Amino acid sequence: MGKTFAEKVLARAAGVGETTAGMVVDVYPDLVMSHAASWRCIRTLEKLGVDRLYDPDRIAMVMDHTAPAHSAKTAADQKLCREFARAHGIRTFYDVEAGIAHVVLMENGHIRPGMVIIGTDSHSTIYGALGAAGTGVGFSEVTATWVAGYLWMRVPESIRIEIHGPLAWGTSAKDVMLKLIGEMGADGATYASVEFHGDYVAGLSVSERMTLCNLAMEMGAKFAFVPPDDVTRAYLAERGVTPDGYQEVQPDPDAVYAKTVALDGTSLSPQVACPHAVDNVQPIEAVAGTRVDQVFIGSCANAKYEDLAEAARILRGHHVAPGVRLIVTPASRGVLTRIVADGIFSALVEAGALITNPGCGACAGDGGVMADGEVTLSTANRNFQGRMGSYQASIYLASPAVAAATAIRGAIADPREFL
Repeated sequence: MGKTFAEKVLARAAGVGETTAGMVVDVYPDLVMSHAASWRCIRTLEKLGVDRLYDPDRIAMVMDHTAPAHSAKTAADQKLCREFARAHGIRTFYDVEAGIAHVVLMENGHIRPGMVIIGTDSHSTIYGALGAAGTGVGFSEVTATWVAGYLWMRVPESIRIEIHGPLAWGTSAKDVMLKLIGEMGADGATYASVEFHGDYVAGLSVSERMTLCNLAMEMGAKFAFVPPDDVTRAYLAERGVTPDGYQEVQPDPDAVYAKTVALDGTSLSPQVACPHAVDNVQPIEAVAGTRVDQVFIGSCANAKYEDLAEAARILRGHHVAPGVRLIVTPASRGVLTRIVADGIFSALVEAGALITNPGCGACAGDGGVMADGEVTLSTANRNFQGRMGSYQASIYLASPAVAAATAIRGAIADPREFL
């Protein structure tokens, strides 16, 4: 019987011959990521009286969620993380200028096919864009893995998602994922490994694959996975990662899946997740005209270079509507550097955008919060009440193209108007 990606990758990481869905195995992650709240893990070690780490080279720390510090408490926490990293020889450490952990680690060649990565952020599923198995865990699990080197995992069942294209202009991977989340529900892939296949997926850039795998978490996925191919290898080669530095893991042709889901993307229209749940999804025709106070283009889902380039393409020659705030937060310093060099930064500013430093920004409640009764159209991945300030505010989720069109109109708008 053939094996899925999850069964194969966890067998390797656990050092066993093979696994099947439902088995519990001790997994040794290749990388353990913790973000700005790494101080929680450090304080736990102090309480336990433990000062030894299993392997500092398997630890990555990125100060992303509140960057730069906005209080003395946050500054002290970040200082603690810097000092801990220096004292324990943690070389993969990125400070407040770097950006969002997931994008930073991928851009800098730390994520490779066949790896298993755990992280203190649920959207660690994004690493599947490079053929890796990424999953979010709690701070206690990360702390324990810092010391022991392993943690137990139940091998997940797998869901195969076949996506066929091409997509029409004005739609993107964000629309694909919102459509799937709306149809499958926020619990439609709970603790499952989601594999993306089909001709649409094969033609995607790594950036769009990142969006697929990132949003898979919003269906409850344990892992998300795009089979590595020439696109993957070229992305890695640009970052100095040669094929002898990783081992690809591919599912077998006769692998057994819990279910298979098909999506025809050729007739897909832009999708919008409405308040206050990510699976409350409507086609844009149903919500167009909804007034907004703010548009946020950011987050690990949609603040990559291609995302900002798409928004700028629509915004050029237009200006943000009166009374609307457009906040753009690049995902990383690398993204910021590229948009400055390519003139995208200037185009966004000329259109009326406020561009902030790289990081999680408003997605994590760090700036861009709303007052009672306000409405934001966001490219982030969650729209729960209170996510961006007031519990009496509303968040709609959509693609960068929809965000740009909405900023111009001052109300939710279809980017196809700007063909």
